[in-house]
Amino acid sequence: MAVPVESFFLTPGATGTLQQQIRQMVTEGILSGRLRPGDRMPSSRGLANHLGISRITVTLAYTDLVASDYLTSRGRSGYFVSSEAPTAPELEVPARGAGQGYDYDRITGRRWSRLARVARPEDWQRYPYPFIYGQADATLFDHQNWRACALRALGKRDFEALTSDYYDSDDPLLIEYILRNILPRRGIAARPGEVLLTLGAQNALWLAAQVLLGPGRRAVVENPGYTSLRGILEQADGTVVPVDVDDAGLPPEALPQAADVVFVTPSHHCPTNATMPLARRQALLAAARERDFVIVEDDYEFEMSFLRTVSPSLKSLDAEGRVIYIGSFSKSLFPGLRLGYLVGPESFIREARALRADVLRHPPGHVQRTAAYFLSLGHYDAMINRMKAAYRRRRTVMEEAIAEHGLTVAGQGGFGGSSFWMRAPDHVDTGELALRLRAKGVLIEPGQVFFAREGAPRNYYRLAYSSIPQGRIPDGIRLIAEGIAATGHKPVA
Repeated sequence: MAVPVESFFLTPGATGTLQQQIRQMVTEGILSGRLRPGDRMPSSRGLANHLGISRITVTLAYTDLVASDYLTSRGRSGYFVSSEAPTAPELEVPARGAGQGYDYDRITGRRWSRLARVARPEDWQRYPYPFIYGQADATLFDHQNWRACALRALGKRDFEALTSDYYDSDDPLLIEYILRNILPRRGIAARPGEVLLTLGAQNALWLAAQVLLGPGRRAVVENPGYTSLRGILEQADGTVVPVDVDDAGLPPEALPQAADVVFVTPSHHCPTNATMPLARRQALLAAARERDFVIVEDDYEFEMSFLRTVSPSLKSLDAEGRVIYIGSFSKSLFPGLRLGYLVGPESFIREARALRADVLRHPPGHVQRTAAYFLSLGHYDAMINRMKAAYRRRRTVMEEAIAEHGLTVAGQGGFGGSSFWMRAPDHVDTGELALRLRAKGVLIEPGQVFFAREGAPRNYYRLAYSSIPQGRIPDGIRLIAEGIAATGHKPVA
């Protein structure tokens, strides 16, 4: 049977090239059973005229489909649906019945979904003033070289790295680069058996918590602090003890006498951006020795120390192996990469590696190899330099706008970073403020979710400058000031 040309049409706004769209139309038709083996396809000229595109585009699409066994060419007779074409299994889909309403809330207790998280709209890119944290800026990302590295990683020479199951191992090229180039920048010397790749810092925190905690063990966390860490620690079934931070981060003298693991962000405290001074880092290590606890150091954003020289990591000052170090490329490259690493004594990494193998084996091989090429060819460092320069300029513009409109900075850090920790007047609920500002195209992050205790203050908020164009910062800050003023308090100019 001849397939009518009217069966095909281009969807406005569809992704992919015209050739790819034609391929998709044909394969979907075959897999759905609408196009059957032996059916004659429209001629390349007829389909091109119908779609209003070049004939060569259709010919290339048909040729590609022949190579994939979806179509077959019969000389001058044209193209036909191949008898060897893949077919979808013919299964009857039952109608949704009463059984679909099983009450899983009764079983789960909503233990994980009820936890407070930072709320960000998925379409944040369409907002003109996105002061949100942790998203990549397309204007700063090195698309061309990342694509080149990805294509190289997908080539035949890297077939084994692309397709092999590493079991519980990692890409040796990436591990070698981390050992020789990334860790030395933090003063850390390590061997291959002391490094484990993870699906970002969050996965690294989960692995560390599962290995180090359990019933009866106590975990100390910063307050305010990283929101997802509280959910991670609940899964580890330990007791969580929040300790209030000050303008220098976590104070060692405030730690409880009984502690098993202390989770800390010394380079850029989340969310205040405070950088822990060297003397306090040494005091924290001394407390770990005296009270016999382990420290988990989340060293995120150390690359963004563009105002002053980065401080030495806790891990580099640790002479006893008490510090488990966590790094991540997800913040410095792009969050969707989901690639980080754990560094610790081999006895700890052995357990974390075994746990990772049971859950996810290892991060995808082609992602590891692409990152290895991107780092080793110098593209990573070049991009970091561009980001630091751009962040410095944006930070200066934001500081000037904040001062001009009389807003209050609660914590900005002295080393750089990518955000400001802000405090509104006591009567302002920044959750409500965020909703009102969103209607004006402004996105801010209310701060209550960062606090661990009941009755947490509601007047804090975070403003990031990593994703907003520099030229839009002044108007965005003005709208925030106007929003706060509309609550009944006028900032002092």
